[in-house]
Amino acid sequence: QVQLVESGGGSVQAGGSLRLSCVGLGRTFVNYNMAWFRQAPGKEREFVALIDYSGKNTDYQDSVRGRFTISREDRLPTVYLQMSDLKPEDTAVYFCAAPDYAYGTLSTATAAYTHWGQGTQVTVSS
Repeated sequence: QVQLVESGGGSVQAGGSLRLSCVGLGRTFVNYNMAWFRQAPGKEREFVALIDYSGKNTDYQDSVRGRFTISREDRLPTVYLQMSDLKPEDTAVYFCAAPDYAYGTLSTATAAYTHWGQGTQVTVSS
């Protein structure tokens, strides 16, 4: 069974930092585009950041650009989301996601991703 597992969430004050990690169990996601999404209470799941299979191309939601950095370490293999200058509006459950096939077209749509983790809670207090 393919599973993505996130870790690194927690509670921080505004202006703080956290680093989220995502690993694949039962399957390697090397050569896959990977993404992070988040979902706040009462809101739809939204795109946060993505990284292509090479690690050379990334994209971010405008509200996190310049504060968050997505990266990957394929020798582990792990995908990271470094979050800095956190704001209360960043509070959400953060999910790691992978598509069904290696390589492929980059997408910010939730429908483009087949494999999801269980999520990790990030809470930012003012």
